[in-house]
Amino acid sequence: MPRGDKSSYTDKQIRKAEHIEAGYEKRGLGRGEAERRAWATVNAETGGGKKSGSGRGKTENHAPSRKGGHKGGAAAAARPAAARSASARKAAATRRRNEQRG
Repeated sequence: MPRGDKSSYTDKQIRKAEHIEAGYEKRGLGRGEAERRAWATVNAETGGGKKSGSGRGKTENHAPSRKGGHKGGAAAAARPAAARSASARKAAATRRRNEQRG
């Protein structure tokens, strides 16, 4: 089976990967990187494709999905409040500028 072949994945695994990918794209990630991360998450949760006989019946580990939410924000929390505030002001100004253009 060639690398990247998804024939050994169940319909549920494929739907899950599509949903995760859409979430990453919504957050601004490129299509390729979003797809890569989505399949990495599905593989981490389910242990890869489940259509073969030996892999069926194993429980799913949802820790990889939770991990993403917990890891986010750690770097921002380590920054001083003044730096976070300045960054937020700059972002707000950019959004206002972009809104006036379009």
